[in-house]
Amino acid sequence: MANKAFIVGVGMTKFEKPESRDWNYFDMAKEAGTKALADAGIAYDLVEQAPVGYCFGSSTQGQRAIYELGLTGIPVYNVNNNCATGSTALMMARQFVEGGLNDCVLALGFEKMSKGAMGGDAGAGGFAASPVGRHYGIMAAKYPFVMAPPTAQIFGNAAREHMERYGTTEEQLALVAVKNHRHSVNNPYAQFQDEYSLEEILAAREIHAPLTKFQCSPTSDGAAAAVVVSERFVIEHGLQDKAVEIVAQTMTTDTEEAFDGSIINVVGKPMSRLAAQQIYAASGLGIEDVDVIELHDCFSINEILTYEALGMAADGEGGKLIADGATTYGGKWVVNPSGGLISKGHPLGATGLAQAAEITWQLRGEADARQVADAKVGLTHNIGLGGAAVMGVYRKGQF
Repeated sequence: MANKAFIVGVGMTKFEKPESRDWNYFDMAKEAGTKALADAGIAYDLVEQAPVGYCFGSSTQGQRAIYELGLTGIPVYNVNNNCATGSTALMMARQFVEGGLNDCVLALGFEKMSKGAMGGDAGAGGFAASPVGRHYGIMAAKYPFVMAPPTAQIFGNAAREHMERYGTTEEQLALVAVKNHRHSVNNPYAQFQDEYSLEEILAAREIHAPLTKFQCSPTSDGAAAAVVVSERFVIEHGLQDKAVEIVAQTMTTDTEEAFDGSIINVVGKPMSRLAAQQIYAASGLGIEDVDVIELHDCFSINEILTYEALGMAADGEGGKLIADGATTYGGKWVVNPSGGLISKGHPLGATGLAQAAEITWQLRGEADARQVADAKVGLTHNIGLGGAAVMGVYRKGQF
């Protein structure tokens, strides 16, 4: 049997607007990593390996970031998996521990971004063919390119397709943003902490129809980290009260369905559905067992698509789920209590690890004003175009 893996320490910086703070990527990485180690109550020299995620930067920036924590000669892996980078680093850390290779691994993710909308490729450069060119080709066959940010176009067009096919409304899309901005008011780490009415969301500047500014995740600077350890390490160091078990984790990539001509499918719904099926089988838990969820709401439509992919609603019913209040406090689940990517921010390499940090705090009962009552099981969902969908199921450690 595989060894169990536990998160015993998490840390993150406040997510901030690019260039709003005078710091470098290794400064933010040091802050997040130091907080995670302090949360675990362990010294850096106990860390045996470190997968480090980022999308915008040069090779071995992972080492430069880790060197701020110590110079112990451990292996450092530089990870880039588009917007799913942070959760991919966490998955590697878990695999090292579950496989018996290590007892203590630090997963770290950071991003220092530029102002303005992100292009279609995260970190792509030179003359290489775009890794998401095929994806955008599917979109362009149905909705021609216009003068708008590429990622907003592809997700906005997925929203248009969902509206045309199922009758989803602009109000339902906007309600996702209303909820997540409202949740962020209680998150000191969030880039934005302002609440907006439905009317304000709908009246905001249009980025690409039907998506307005407050329905789109911003570019962000920030870092997050998690200390992942074995059960033996937990017991030897007396960390039972800190430990949150990673019950199961899975990663999927695009299937043939992604390229069947549907914009809904090309932005990742099929791989999210497959990841959900796999993680429920691996964990022995279903969506009905989950209390709190951090999912990838890069745009409001993607939260609705993810409801459907996770089995929270049937295809076409995601808009009704948000309208019924099922995904906020007092509902069946609390989704994105952190404010999600839309309001908390989206520094690509850090996003997945920030999701894990929020779930860890929730399951420990340490989420302060945004605490989900009696949260026992948490779920994370993080996707990147190109593509990868990473999901995790978590519960408080049982010893």
